[in-house]
Amino acid sequence: MSLVYAAITSLDGYVADAGGGFDWAAPDEEVHAAVNDLVRHDAAALYGRRMYEVLRVWQDVEDGPPVIRDYAQIWRSMDKIVVSTTLDAVATPRTRLVRSLVPDDVRHLVETSEGDVSIGGPTLAGHALRAGIVDEIHLFVHPVVVGGGLRALPDGVRLDLELADEHRFSSGVVHLHHRVARAGR
Repeated sequence: MSLVYAAITSLDGYVADAGGGFDWAAPDEEVHAAVNDLVRHDAAALYGRRMYEVLRVWQDVEDGPPVIRDYAQIWRSMDKIVVSTTLDAVATPRTRLVRSLVPDDVRHLVETSEGDVSIGGPTLAGHALRAGIVDEIHLFVHPVVVGGGLRALPDGVRLDLELADEHRFSSGVVHLHHRVARAGR
C-alpha cells in the first residue's frame, strides 16, 4: 500500500491563490470522476485542519449530479484522521483527531491498511514529503497561472520522481501521476 498525496493545482504550482481563493480549481465532471476513482478504494485519509474544514461538507451532501453524490459516498465511507493542534474536536463520523504527524505511525498505518492512504492539504503533505514517507504524488494541473498563494509542493524538498502516468482532460487539465523514486524499488 502507498501514502498518496493528490492536489488540484495551477500551472504555477498553487492550490489556492494569493487571496486564498480556489474557485479556479473547481473540477468539471470529467476531472471529478477521475478524482473519485483515485480515492475510491483508499482505506483512510489524513487531513490537516484547513483541508478537513473544507471537505467536511461532503458528510451532508445528498443530492446533485451523480459524480458529486459518488464522491460524498466515498468520503463518508473512508476513515479520516485529522492532524491539528488547534481543533478541539472533529464533527464527522469515522474521524479521529491526532495532535501531530508521526512518520512512524503513518508508515505503520500505510503498511497495515487494506488500501492506500491519502494525505490531503499541502501543509500536512509538506511535512510528510519532508519526512520522506510519501510514495506517490498526483497533481491535477489546471490551465491557469495565479501568480502566488499556497504552494502545492513545499520549498526545500528534493525528490526524484518516476512518471507513472499522465492524462489530458478535455478541459485542458492534465493529471500527472509520479512515484517517489527510492533505492531498491
